[in-house]
Amino acid sequence: MRFVEKPKDPPTIPNDPDFSYSSMGVYIFSTEKLVRRVIEDVKQDTEHDFGKNIIPRMVKDGDRVFAYEFEDENKSAALPANEVYWRDIGTVSSYYDANMDLVSVVPQFNLYDDNWPIHRRAQPGPPARIISHGDDRVPVVVDSLLSTGVIVSGARVERSIIGPRSFLHSWSSVEDSILFDDVEVGRHCKIRRAIIDKHVKIPAGTTIGYDLEADSKRFTVTPEGIVVVPKSLALK
Repeated sequence: MRFVEKPKDPPTIPNDPDFSYSSMGVYIFSTEKLVRRVIEDVKQDTEHDFGKNIIPRMVKDGDRVFAYEFEDENKSAALPANEVYWRDIGTVSSYYDANMDLVSVVPQFNLYDDNWPIHRRAQPGPPARIISHGDDRVPVVVDSLLSTGVIVSGARVERSIIGPRSFLHSWSSVEDSILFDDVEVGRHCKIRRAIIDKHVKIPAGTTIGYDLEADSKRFTVTPEGIVVVPKSLALK
């Protein structure tokens, strides 16, 4: 048995020369073994990488290393036939795309499949609340996920994921975006194709995602036009 990280000529599956086994990068170690191996690797001239250095060394030295076959229980109708669901979200763009799939009408990754439940940490707090203030401040929520404690007060939310305890004030609009915990969106704000990190307070009248040149002077803007607002940033 051997473990190689991204070789130029990967070994193929026996009797199936068109495919190779691939590691998903999910590792479980005993604490003592991991600490010892990391300390050993620090003392050597390596890239200090799990896939390139630590795991191959463990295999070579005869440590007890096991690989488990991935069995996908995802039965979403949107998933192409004979395809399993696994996404590498190592870039902003791939992370954004994976989240946007969750708010699709028929997502490839179904959070609501009772036959394959997604277990998560219980989060205390009240349910999400949607508030109307009359004919000119009617809230609209379309194809979106609202987390614990979210308040949508006369705002419009489309194809977005709103994190715990976030507050969207009247006449604001959030589209195709991901808001993390405790984000406050002021009145008359317009947000589109953005990722807003935790504890950001967006002042009234702010526009994000509509003028990428202007956004790039204050935030990170990906080549795909996704605006990333960092954690706890005090906007003015």
